[in-house]
Amino acid sequence: MDPWLVWLIVAAVLAVAEILTLTAALGMLSAAALVTAGLAALGLPVGWQLVAYAVVAGASLLLVRPLALRHMRRPQPVRFGIDALVGKAAYVVSEVTGAGGRVRIDGEEWTARAYDETLVIAPGTTVDVIEISGTTAYVYPRG
Repeated sequence: MDPWLVWLIVAAVLAVAEILTLTAALGMLSAAALVTAGLAALGLPVGWQLVAYAVVAGASLLLVRPLALRHMRRPQPVRFGIDALVGKAAYVVSEVTGAGGRVRIDGEEWTARAYDETLVIAPGTTVDVIEISGTTAYVYPRG
């Protein structure tokens, strides 16, 4: 089997592993294997391929990974206004269907519709706010 094909398979396996684990390190190693596959396709000897892989992998792990991790750990922006209501619990005041109804969210009464239009949600049920559109809350029963 050609060395460039082996490097390409290694890159694909590492990319799949990165998708499953989200570590950021395996993605860098996959990119290094992809670069090495390109160099191998150009005819670089196997010994130099290993050196190239080590250099690219080391550089990406030392330089790029810290930036990626810093970006991933950045705190979520604070939501306010109607965006802050999405994900909150609401209390059904009058029957909610796909056509309409009323819910109480944080002490305020809102018009509401069932997120799944086939549902009929009885008064007294606790629901989750899935979306706010204008003055209408789209809700789904908890459970």
